Amino acid sequence: MSATPAQVAALQRKAKRTALEDTLCAQLMARNLWPVREHRFHPVRRWRFDLAFPDRKLAIEVDGGTWSNGRHTRGAGYAKDAEKGNAAIVLGWRVLHYTSNVIQSGEAAREIARILEEDGCTS
Repeated sequence: MSATPAQVAALQRKAKRTALEDTLCAQLMARNLWPVREHRFHPVRRWRFDLAFPDRKLAIEVDGGTWSNGRHTRGAGYAKDAEKGNAAIVLGWRVLHYTSNVIQSGEAAREIARILEEDGCTS
């Protein structure tokens, strides 16, 4: 059985998002920062953060597809993201969102490193 065009498009979007996560993770590791990938933060829901520093309660969400009508910019996806983000904040997490251009430029990694340094988390 072959995949439908919608299924193929969904897989392509996921591959791009994973590539962005890989890029950001590599940039952070180059700064000797070691995030946890796919960190499950909620005691009941199956929500996960793309990257996280659990000991600092700092979460990073990679929001791909922001310029191509991706999940994060459509109604239902945005509503689910808001629910997850609000639940995380109630649990004491700081949640940062980064888009592809900010990740690819290196600005996201610089900002995360600065935040962790201000927290006294880096050498």
